[in-house]
Amino acid sequence: MSSVVNSEVPPAPAVSDSRTLRRAVKDLRDGLTTSELWLHLGWQDIKQRYRRSVLGPLWITIATGVTAVAMGLLYGELFGMDIKVFLPYVALGFIFWNFIQSSILEGAEVFSKNEGLIKQIPAPVSVHVYRVVWRQLIIFAHNVVIIVLIFVIFPPPIHWSVLLVFPAIVLFVLNSVWVSIVFGILSTRFRDIGQLLTTVVQLVFFMTPIIWSTQSLGNTAAGDKSPRLKLVELNPMFHYLEISRGPLLGQSVAFYHWAIVIGCTAVGWLLAMLVMRNYRARVAYWV
Repeated sequence: MSSVVNSEVPPAPAVSDSRTLRRAVKDLRDGLTTSELWLHLGWQDIKQRYRRSVLGPLWITIATGVTAVAMGLLYGELFGMDIKVFLPYVALGFIFWNFIQSSILEGAEVFSKNEGLIKQIPAPVSVHVYRVVWRQLIIFAHNVVIIVLIFVIFPPPIHWSVLLVFPAIVLFVLNSVWVSIVFGILSTRFRDIGQLLTTVVQLVFFMTPIIWSTQSLGNTAAGDKSPRLKLVELNPMFHYLEISRGPLLGQSVAFYHWAIVIGCTAVGWLLAMLVMRNYRARVAYWV
């Protein structure tokens, strides 16, 4: 008599969902809910940077203010610009550019510089991104003092459009998040990206109207935009500065500047979600 051996078929292995869009969104959401952690870490970064300093974080304001005033006076004299107009223009450009520059360069190092925390604390990777963005907002808040002082000395025309600076700052924050995610994760895997970004950012600084004005580029005889001005408009950073600096200077900002920035933000977030979905789980192994 033959005996039938009852053998159970082993269950199929569970399929990991670590590389799904749902997990990427959950990481971002969980990071926001642990705000106490990244708020504390971001503030500690500022305190640690100026530890044992008499003026402390005020050095942020002093350094930015001195640089902006010096460059404004120098290039204003070289270009024959009215200092009352050009100095606020340069100062605001420096303040918003510092936010953009720091978001890119520090965002690229966000994971590699936090290797210990990533391996020791079971927290969402987005916590470290929010920490960088929060730190940039603290620095920006210190630099607001410069804006107030400049407007006291050189009062700009007051218009309701000045309120547009608030949605501009929101867009800056949203861009800072996706930039830190994309460059932070990719730089963790390919360390040369950080060095490349440093070079590119320095180059873009001189290509962006910060210490020079687009008014010097002029228009054609027919009143159209000059080819040089059209070339400048290919630089996305020009549009970011226009939507943030323009309202504070009492200038009307054309809608296409906002459209370009919003478009860049949407594309950047799509790229960030793609990177988060595919490589978020590998950050701990790459650092």
